[in-house]
Amino acid sequence: MQEFLPPRRLLLGPGPSLVHPRVLRAMATPLLGHLDPAFLTVMTDIQTLLREIFHTNNRFTIALSGTGSAGMEAAIVNVVEPGDAVVVGVNGVFGTRLATVVERCGGKAIRVEAPWGRIIETAAIEAALSRSGPVKAVALVHAETSTGARQPLDAVGALCRTHNALFIVDAVTSLAGIPVEVDAWGIDVCYSGTQKCLSCPPGLAPVTVSERALETITRRRTPCQSWYLDFSLIAAYWEEGSRAYHHTAPISMVYALREALRLVEEEGLPARFARHRLNSAALVAGLAALGFTLLPPAGRQLPMLTCVTVPSHIDDAVVRAQLLQAYGIEIGGGLGPLKGKVWRIGLMGESSTEANVLTLLNALEEIGIRSGWLSTPGVALQAAARAYSHTPLEKDGV
Repeated sequence: MQEFLPPRRLLLGPGPSLVHPRVLRAMATPLLGHLDPAFLTVMTDIQTLLREIFHTNNRFTIALSGTGSAGMEAAIVNVVEPGDAVVVGVNGVFGTRLATVVERCGGKAIRVEAPWGRIIETAAIEAALSRSGPVKAVALVHAETSTGARQPLDAVGALCRTHNALFIVDAVTSLAGIPVEVDAWGIDVCYSGTQKCLSCPPGLAPVTVSERALETITRRRTPCQSWYLDFSLIAAYWEEGSRAYHHTAPISMVYALREALRLVEEEGLPARFARHRLNSAALVAGLAALGFTLLPPAGRQLPMLTCVTVPSHIDDAVVRAQLLQAYGIEIGGGLGPLKGKVWRIGLMGESSTEANVLTLLNALEEIGIRSGWLSTPGVALQAAARAYSHTPLEKDGV
């Protein structure tokens, strides 16, 4: 069997994103034992850096061994016991998945639904809490990767406390791309993934848990349904000063995450957020010039994941295949009811650059000219250039 040499790809899909060479070099660092004192300092560094990015002082802030989906499952299985009611916002694939995990735990998922591409209104969450009796938690997706919709969170934490419910947030796509204010927004359990705006290979799930949530977990009537994802067991491994064996951590991935987090720290979160906004604005301007429209309404779009409706005269699958085969560019298609109807274009972390935006728009123009659905070359590139010539966008809001 020959050595595998992957083709060159420009990763502009919904994940994974491109990875900085420093992160790849970190993965080639010689292994240490997962209880080696030198490796434990790496774990401590990660906890410190993650607290900064999550904007939290939570003691329990770790990198769970597993992808973002493991973070989702861990958040639910540790909190939800059989019979518990959980209000779940469902407006895309990942809200649907949250509800499914709740039900697999024996919980009751109270679905608060919105059309795909729309947000879950806070008033609808409040209504569900008021009419549903005791509710264990509210679970929302901050950045719905299947639709590009950005869910407001700032008012939900206080609402959860009024109803004595925990607040669980999926920040898989949002962390390090837009503000995630765990403490200020009253989030009790927040999880993410490494392969999106953190620009690290997939394999770890950053998680942070409030003291309020930890107290709830310690009062469980039944054991956690998962041994591997049991926070009460994992805590012993991540507790500074008393690291105890739980499982063999993915050493090289931990090295990679530490380096990726260092890159985030060096850039600074305000600058990183501004970069994502600016490149998104240029991409959206260029796509609009080609006749594409955004799926989420104005003010609800994500800057790191642009979801556009594909015009009926353009063959979704054919164009995506041409981008991949002729240009080495990967973008994402639609999921579920949006299959064949939308494109999902990721400008996440290392993938979010002006050069990548212009490369993609140029490729789409060339495909459009050859296919006959574009008659005027340069319109998308000119629109993007105008966006880049403007002053930086206003400060990122909630």
